[in-house]
Amino acid sequence: MRKKIVAGNWKMNMNLQDGIALAKELNETLTAEKPNCGVVICTPFIHLASIAQFLNQDVIGLGAENCADKEKGAFTGEVSAEMIKSTGAQYVILGHSERREYYKETPEILKEKVLLAQKNGLKVIFCIGESLEEREAGKQNEVVKAELEGSVFNLSEEDFRKIVIAYEPIWAIGTGKTATAEQAEEIHAYIRSIIAEKYGQAVADDTTILYGGSCKASNAPELFAKPDIDGGLIGGASLKAADFKGIIDAWK
Repeated sequence: MRKKIVAGNWKMNMNLQDGIALAKELNETLTAEKPNCGVVICTPFIHLASIAQFLNQDVIGLGAENCADKEKGAFTGEVSAEMIKSTGAQYVILGHSERREYYKETPEILKEKVLLAQKNGLKVIFCIGESLEEREAGKQNEVVKAELEGSVFNLSEEDFRKIVIAYEPIWAIGTGKTATAEQAEEIHAYIRSIIAEKYGQAVADDTTILYGGSCKASNAPELFAKPDIDGGLIGGASLKAADFKGIIDAWK
């Protein structure tokens, strides 16, 4: 059975004190009432070491939102995969559409990041997805295929099995637009089919594929009911404990 996961991506939100308070609230809530799925929170770098000290990582995994494409050295302002791992974090989000768009992260850069993250024992949540123009041109399939081929299909089967894929329709992030559950299922099934072509059906069947586009408590049950949607990568709704728990509860 492949793992069901609800992962929060805090993005550039929450100062340290507010972030610690939110993580503590989630930790208490979910320790008291065990979730029916894996839960991960991915926070800004400065939060990681503080939150790792009290987070029950049997209940909530901790992750970063990015890592450097270099191992170490004279790269002022960068944070390496090794540093992230040393805080106690287990996960890292790579390839988020915001990193690709605003910081011009190319498939080659992301390939390096994935390799370094895995070398340091981090589990990668790897994001793929198309823009509104690409969706309207009917190019979504070739876009997601190229993003997988460009950065993760170089991995051995053993290493690819450690990757979680997050499909995020860029046109549905923070816009209030959501792909219908049918649209989301269709592309999730396609993504699973190209993983099967590359690594075989058994690997494809074991790969967790999350949906990441304006997912909230109200639409999560319908999305999560689809056979190829294994959870969500949650942005805005992960910043309030009640909203995030509402999505996690969709697995009940």
